[in-house]
Amino acid sequence: MDANSQSLKRRKAYRFSKDRANYLMMLPYMVFFFVFTLLPVILSVALGFTDYNMLQMPKFVGWDNYLRMFMEDDIFLIALKNTLIFALVTGPVSYILCFLFAWLINELGPKTRTLMTTIFYAPALSGQAFTVFLFFFSGDQYGIVNSLMMQLGFLKEPVAWLSDSQYIMTVLIIVQLWLSLGTGFLAFIAGLQGLDPSLFDAGVIDGIRNRLQELWYVTLPQMIPTLLFGAVMQIVNSFTVADISIRLAGFPSTEYAGETLVTHIMDIGTTRYEMGYACATAGFLFLLMVAAKSLVTRVINSIGH
Repeated sequence: MDANSQSLKRRKAYRFSKDRANYLMMLPYMVFFFVFTLLPVILSVALGFTDYNMLQMPKFVGWDNYLRMFMEDDIFLIALKNTLIFALVTGPVSYILCFLFAWLINELGPKTRTLMTTIFYAPALSGQAFTVFLFFFSGDQYGIVNSLMMQLGFLKEPVAWLSDSQYIMTVLIIVQLWLSLGTGFLAFIAGLQGLDPSLFDAGVIDGIRNRLQELWYVTLPQMIPTLLFGAVMQIVNSFTVADISIRLAGFPSTEYAGETLVTHIMDIGTTRYEMGYACATAGFLFLLMVAAKSLVTRVINSIGH
């Protein structure tokens, strides 16, 4: 062993000894993270290649579960289509709305800004408040939407918004958008509060003449870490829709019109106990989210260039 290797080992040993207290303080969290987060993920990936029903030992089946998704499971294809529609519609729209409202509210005075932030964030705080839409979209004449549209002459008879497969997806998207001002919205507010004012003065000197140029060349480049965080939150929210579909459209929904990948995983995993297939489906969903995150990261990193 040469002198450089020995010197490197001594430096690592010294650094570990110096930071030993920090490592000990981190140890409980790292143990819980490994046992309850990292280990289940590893086991889930492994079980995705098995036939496992929770009663018998897992049986290795290779890629059969993944082939079954596209070759045999028609409901999976419906769930995949619905999930992609949710992600492509609610993801970008919610993201843009979160930033737009945060940008506008940030221009207000401190007291007004605090009040408006609370008002816009209230739907996310309300938890199960989306069940109010059961009354809004009730299929009888007493539902608010049916009653209003019948009074205005747009409908002659009530529409079963939550049980007619023609309308279920539209209603779920509307409700999801209403609930979208969550953590990402607060992150954008915080990010806008932390901007460097001197860069705006420098931008004026460099030739920036309007607010849109200021937004693109000064504001957004400073907020790239915050924008990435908000994007990740929106990707997770839009790809993992489940509660809204179950509470409003039922489980399962009419003709699986409100079925998503998460509700499909719940069905095959907790109802049919096909845990191997459920783990494979969850792994596929994870890959979708990683691909979406990579695409969004490229777009956000191009801001200001």
